[in-house]
Amino acid sequence: MRVCVKGLYLGLAVGLFLSGVACSAVETPSGKVTASLYDRLGGKPAITAVIDEFVGNVADDQRINGRFATTDIPKLKGHLVDQVCGATGGPCTYTGRDMKTTHAGMRISNADFTAMVEDLVAALDTFKVPQAEQKELLGLLGSMKSDIVEIP
Repeated sequence: MRVCVKGLYLGLAVGLFLSGVACSAVETPSGKVTASLYDRLGGKPAITAVIDEFVGNVADDQRINGRFATTDIPKLKGHLVDQVCGATGGPCTYTGRDMKTTHAGMRISNADFTAMVEDLVAALDTFKVPQAEQKELLGLLGSMKSDIVEIP
């Protein structure tokens, strides 16, 4: 069970990476190029701060924290930072497994996934990440849900 949530974190990271590779810059209908989500989030230092807060939120979350008792938290944080960094158009590279492989047989439920999303939103809110950027980032997360959740 503890491995399940570790996989969920890694799943979040990989899914964000796979879904967000094209987010390095966005051209608006007027032809103006806007900054990447990575830049709008504040780059790697800001992403690292959000991930630290997120992992702390999960540690405090009675719904899912028991699954992390044997997790290598520093390694997990590093994977998550690399995934979010790369997924949002930054220079980082994630080298782990894909989400489907990582989460196969873990019996992750919709409730588990929802708890993780809530913990991430709380971390984003702590750092006053604007709603547009939150929505974009959470859209990346939502796109990988089917590869992570096995139990409705």
